[in-house]
Amino acid sequence: SLQAGLAVLLKAERLFHSSYHSQAVHIRPICRVKTVIRITCLSLVQDASCLAVSWELRQTLTVVFDTFSSGQGKKDWSLFKMFSRTLTDACPLASQSKVYVDISPKNKEKELLEVTPPSASVHEAIVQGDKRTYAVYDLLSPSLFNTSRSLNVQLKWKRPQDSSELPIPILHAQRYVSGYGLQAGEISTLIYNTHPYRAFPVILLETVPWYLRLYVHTLTIITKGKENKPS
Repeated sequence: SLQAGLAVLLKAERLFHSSYHSQAVHIRPICRVKTVIRITCLSLVQDASCLAVSWELRQTLTVVFDTFSSGQGKKDWSLFKMFSRTLTDACPLASQSKVYVDISPKNKEKELLEVTPPSASVHEAIVQGDKRTYAVYDLLSPSLFNTSRSLNVQLKWKRPQDSSELPIPILHAQRYVSGYGLQAGEISTLIYNTHPYRAFPVILLETVPWYLRLYVHTLTIITKGKENKPS
């Protein structure tokens, strides 16, 4: 059902007209019951063995909205502007339902950033070597919907921001097509790391149209002018 929880935001015309969207299904076996045999007199410990296996299903949806272009050069955004809907309650079957908003300040921008409504808690994490701060909205918290029957998270800037001030991501990429036909045609992807000294492992996932045939044996990776073989 798409009538409760975060699923109410999954409005097709909004998702499929975004700059990027990706759906994924992850299935993995997990151990349901473990047993450990310890023989203390001989100082031997047998490794844990799994007696029963369960399967874990995880579904993810990734969506990228270009709110700066669609908002006529403004960095303000809200759930309603992006999805045409707001959150009214949590999914009754969910044991956890949270919304995280990145409010990490850049230089002196902390005073310029305003998130409404104020979040009850804040979460900090290290992402690609940088400290990130997130405002957390717990949909299972009874006090979240006390003042209003809907949650419309909004991010506003107290004064207009120039487009040149948008921060460049540490890792960013671009892709272009050159040549023509199956023999001379090429697809090139450029990945940039702007960190002053740190290297990062990169997993590249390419979405290839059904009408395009790629020959994997022609894959070449060049780093700093030298060929680099993938793992």
